[in-house]
Amino acid sequence: MRLVFAGTPEVAVPALDTLIASDRHEVVAVVTRPDARAGRGRHLVPSPVAQRAEEAGIEVLKPTRPRDEDFLARLREIGPDCCPVVAYGALLPRVALDVPARGWVNLHFSLLPAWRGAAPVQHAVLAGDEVTGASTFLIEEGLDSGPVYGVVTEDVRVTDTSGDLLTRLAFAGAGLLAATMDGIEDGSLQAVPQTEDGVSLAPKISVEDARIDWTAPALRVDRVVRACTPAPGAWTGFRDERLKVRSVALAPDGPEGLAPGELAVGKKAVHVGTGSHPIALDWVQAQGKKPMRATDWARGARIEEGDRLH
Repeated sequence: MRLVFAGTPEVAVPALDTLIASDRHEVVAVVTRPDARAGRGRHLVPSPVAQRAEEAGIEVLKPTRPRDEDFLARLREIGPDCCPVVAYGALLPRVALDVPARGWVNLHFSLLPAWRGAAPVQHAVLAGDEVTGASTFLIEEGLDSGPVYGVVTEDVRVTDTSGDLLTRLAFAGAGLLAATMDGIEDGSLQAVPQTEDGVSLAPKISVEDARIDWTAPALRVDRVVRACTPAPGAWTGFRDERLKVRSVALAPDGPEGLAPGELAVGKKAVHVGTGSHPIALDWVQAQGKKPMRATDWARGARIEEGDRLH
């Protein structure tokens, strides 16, 4: 099939690479978000998907909005059979959905109908799911509600951050998306409507959502930190500044009697009180500083009695 691939971030690149390498399909163009400013110089930088497509000599389309007439006209000229999508980042209007004969097929990083929305992996970690996965489905105008072509499962490890889990799903999902394209082409796959049982939503996690509540149980704090790593980054208040908490360790044998947020600094560990038992800070990042071991941070911050995270 002639494919137009839509995607933007690094997590979409494995799927693009897999489809480029396919001997059954041809990626004739890529649709991605416009260049964004990044780095200290705030220069315009193309998306990871755009960079990979340019390296491969594939035409790149960067519409400001997918309903822009110039973009739609070019898409019709290209005439794709199908448009596979991975984390494109913009809603597709009906007028765009109607262009490819076999529709737009999305690779979504959850076992639908669970975790429909922008942040399925983060919510799976936050909820303590033991198993998650990826699904391919035909895009409709509803939120991730279209009929499903296929799924692949992935265990959630107790130490997984969202970044760890998403990396594994990106590669597993790339194979699933390629197999879905094969099945659509030869007619061996039929999309199955999603059940209404088990629907859950995964809205984008904001910076405020990523603030740690030290009155919560230690297990909840651990999940918040892992779910928000690498983005948007779990954080807490310390004195008059924000302190990013990049990793923690559950420490049921920590010092007893610590109030939520209260700090206990030892030679080998920095413990914090929670709503249940203390946890140990592992890596943290103070404002304007590089990530560092919590023991090094505490030494430099000169923690005093009564200091706490809030």
